[in-house]
Amino acid sequence: MTAITLRPMRWWDIEPVMELELRLFPEDAWSRGMYWSELAEAHPGGTRHYTVATDPDGAVVGYAGLMTIGAEGDVQTIAVDDRIQGRGLGAALLTDLVEESAARGCTELLLEVRVDNLRAQRLYERFGFRPVGVRRGYYQPANVDALVMRLDHPTHDAKDPNNG
Repeated sequence: MTAITLRPMRWWDIEPVMELELRLFPEDAWSRGMYWSELAEAHPGGTRHYTVATDPDGAVVGYAGLMTIGAEGDVQTIAVDDRIQGRGLGAALLTDLVEESAARGCTELLLEVRVDNLRAQRLYERFGFRPVGVRRGYYQPANVDALVMRLDHPTHDAKDPNNG
């Protein structure tokens, strides 16, 4: 994965993020207001960490978000433009979140993933996440269940399992 840059998400990224959000998650997309609320807590000392991935032209091609409260972290969202999936960007974004959770002192990192999203589940498993439960009807309005996964003791040296 070359020529992709990861940087903190800013308010001006909300519109390009929404374009991806609506295309990738048409049934259960977040709203602009949700992203505004999340970014309001993405400051030094805040509970959120959001990252965007941009291509050489500056276009947003992926994004990811983390919430941390005390020793617990939660992957809020992670998305990669469907036109470049399978090239390692999802792993790079997840590495960013795992490393940030470790830097914030988290002893566990949780996430929810659609039970029908096997590709994402495999990515999380490669990072050491393990299933711990199911949230029935979590994704609305489609009423799709979420698999809850947990990574114990995230580390600062999270490595993309695709690159050693």
